[in-house]
Amino acid sequence: MKFIKTFKEINRRDIKIAGGKGANLGELAFIKMPVPPGFVVLASAFERFLKETDINVEIKAMLNRINIEDLESVEESAEIIRRLIMEAEMPKSIEKEIMDSFERLGAKYVAVRSSATAEDSKIDSWAGELETYLNTARKDLIKNVKKCWASLFAPRALFYRVKKGLKRKKVSVAVVVQKMIQSDVSGVCFTVHPVTKDKNQMVIEACWGLGELLVSGQQTPDTYVVEKNSLKVLDINKNPQDKMIALDKSGNKITPVLDAKRDKQKLSTVQIKTIARISKRIEEHFGEPQDIEWTIGGGKLFIVQSRHITTL
Repeated sequence: MKFIKTFKEINRRDIKIAGGKGANLGELAFIKMPVPPGFVVLASAFERFLKETDINVEIKAMLNRINIEDLESVEESAEIIRRLIMEAEMPKSIEKEIMDSFERLGAKYVAVRSSATAEDSKIDSWAGELETYLNTARKDLIKNVKKCWASLFAPRALFYRVKKGLKRKKVSVAVVVQKMIQSDVSGVCFTVHPVTKDKNQMVIEACWGLGELLVSGQQTPDTYVVEKNSLKVLDINKNPQDKMIALDKSGNKITPVLDAKRDKQKLSTVQIKTIARISKRIEEHFGEPQDIEWTIGGGKLFIVQSRHITTL
């Protein structure tokens, strides 16, 4: 296939074609980490889309007009570019490859994530600038792929890009499509303590349901501190949780947490140590501190993303 590669076909050297998220997921699959199966809509698909629809010229003109001192102009440019992308028709050849790959995945729902191809490895802040669409059904897949493409030009991404001097540098976007895990509990693991910078301490954060409440700062998670060498749990900080994000018939929905779980510790000691052990191995493989997203669904642990920590 021309515009698609499965995780098994890519590795961390493929940032230019698969973006940071896609390349790292391929690498994690290669080292046999428990990664949900998926594929990457390569950056070349986005570039072909821009060329075939002839909107690349208009986008370039809009980028050249941006003045980051005028936030209104940034927002206006972002909205025009987003509308151009969303209203343009997806080339049939690309659409067919995406839908064929989705069918082969055999998943009712997928996570659709933007994966920017900025080569500068320290520009992983892109991960926080682009969009993710969880529990995407077949009927919404193409629309959400286009939304990921459009998010490369969201106001905050445009502002970041111009501020960092990347306006004329080629920055493209791939899209990760990954089998959706219906999370009982999910969270992150920092393989170096993000506050004290202690390299022998890992911090695991956990919340009920999907991790979006945690990521967006709407939920204070449970926090567990683990000694990296021994995997000894050094500290447990529980936080009550009264709402969570879960799937219902209309899509992702904020629902109440069952009374019996509200004040309950999210992870057992065994689960904490399992996440810590796998995270330690991922850090050793990449050779630098990692910010790892994990989820537990149906009693199984999955790693859904890993990137180097940018704040150390």
